[in-house]
Amino acid sequence: MRLAAAASIALLSFSAAAKDTVRIAFVGPLTGGNSAIGLGGRNSADLAVRLRNGDAKAKYQYDLVVLDDECKPDAGVQVATKAGSDRGVVGGVTHYCSVVAMATVDTYHRFGLPVIVWGAVLPDITYANDFKEIHRVNGTMINQNQTNAKFMAEHGFKKVAVIHDTTDYGKGHNKYFTQFFQKEGGQILSTFGVTADQQDFTAELTQIKAQNPEALYFGGLTPIGVRIRAQMDKLGLKTQFDGTSGIVNDDFIKALGPLAEGALAFREGAPAEKLPGGKQFLADYQKQGYSNPPEAYGPFAYAAAVLLMDAIEKTGPDRKKIIAELKNVKDRDSIVGKITFDDHGQNTVPAITRYVVQDGKWVTWEDSEYAAGKRKLPTGK
Repeated sequence: MRLAAAASIALLSFSAAAKDTVRIAFVGPLTGGNSAIGLGGRNSADLAVRLRNGDAKAKYQYDLVVLDDECKPDAGVQVATKAGSDRGVVGGVTHYCSVVAMATVDTYHRFGLPVIVWGAVLPDITYANDFKEIHRVNGTMINQNQTNAKFMAEHGFKKVAVIHDTTDYGKGHNKYFTQFFQKEGGQILSTFGVTADQQDFTAELTQIKAQNPEALYFGGLTPIGVRIRAQMDKLGLKTQFDGTSGIVNDDFIKALGPLAEGALAFREGAPAEKLPGGKQFLADYQKQGYSNPPEAYGPFAYAAAVLLMDAIEKTGPDRKKIIAELKNVKDRDSIVGKITFDDHGQNTVPAITRYVVQDGKWVTWEDSEYAAGKRKLPTGK
């Protein structure tokens, strides 16, 4: 009898201590040319979940449902539909590729699934519709290109040629860079739109070479950027390569080797080690033994996952209540700095960091030998 009673008490204690499991989704490009960023984002969201599950004060146990959008709109809509239609999934940390994030907003809205974008930068993702389900922790390409254009003008780049991909992402970067660069007194010599699967850029680069620009601005992601930069070298086009956040990752440098040296790019946030809590994030990340680094947007995926779980802890695993709670995010401390969502769910306080490739690494401009005058960019001051 005593053994049975003890067993019953132990069972009751276990039941009282057991936590309900809550499922949240991570969506990003886990395969294809942008998989390095996607895997870093997945690992970072996974880290946030592991740390929360290790917190005795957490009300719930969390399960991360990982989905691959392949950086393709059709695949993105399919996995967004899968997450949205699964009532056991109460929120998501979603998308690096703008073309995919833009294609899926209607799906998340239709299913009433609250999501926090962790990397896509097209402004329309948060601003084209009044969808209360959509939020974003990172900044937009507007912020990036305003900083980019000002930097280029201040460093003596007055005549620039543009190549951008013909997705909304590429067209948006072209639009905002051109707008801001011309306001700074710069001249756009030519603009070329190219498809995401284009392999040969000889025609475009030959015309650009004849114009003798001081820089080539590239609006697109790593796979095309690598091909363009490599073919510039083959054609003897020696001009400054100026890119967007879409090339700030290790794969760009690995693919190009020494040809990546001196490339410029602009991205919201800061290197992980310079972020609030960034060193702890990197230490925790390393402890988990992930086979891929967090990459440039890992901290944003981590911050988005933390923010989503914070909302669930406060309101419970109810989609509508989570959406209402995220609306109230103001001056929230996070690994990427303060987060405040405006009426469209857009973080309003993004900082932009200037990067240059130096000795096989992306280095902040301020910390580089280029800024110190020890090295010189191909053209400009």
